[in-house]
Amino acid sequence: MVSATAAADVIPLEDSVLMYSQSAQNSAGIQTLLDAEREASKIVQKVRTKRVKEARDEAKKEIEAYRNSKEDEFKKFESEHTQGNKQAEDEANKEAEGKIKEIKDAGKKSQDKVVADLLKAVFEVKPVPPSAA
Repeated sequence: MVSATAAADVIPLEDSVLMYSQSAQNSAGIQTLLDAEREASKIVQKVRTKRVKEARDEAKKEIEAYRNSKEDEFKKFESEHTQGNKQAEDEANKEAEGKIKEIKDAGKKSQDKVVADLLKAVFEVKPVPPSAA
């Protein structure tokens, strides 16, 4: 004999089929949710990757623009400060050319006298005895 409590624990066959059907539906529903979650995770990851690439590209553009502005600034600074050097260089060149011209003029004026003095020194030998020191 079956006790009254044991009879209450027995599930009729129709109910067990219904529970299995519901369990299968729940399992399929859970699987569908898991699949949707995986797909959403993939989409989120793609979007994150895209945003990181966009941020990297934007940063590269900003760096390039900053580099170009600093190069322009340096070229401007360099051109302003080399003009002073250029002027000093031009003045030094003019002064050097003037000195060279003076030396050439002095050489031309005394050229004949220098040649005559050299020839005289070569042809007119005057021996001098060494002095005892």
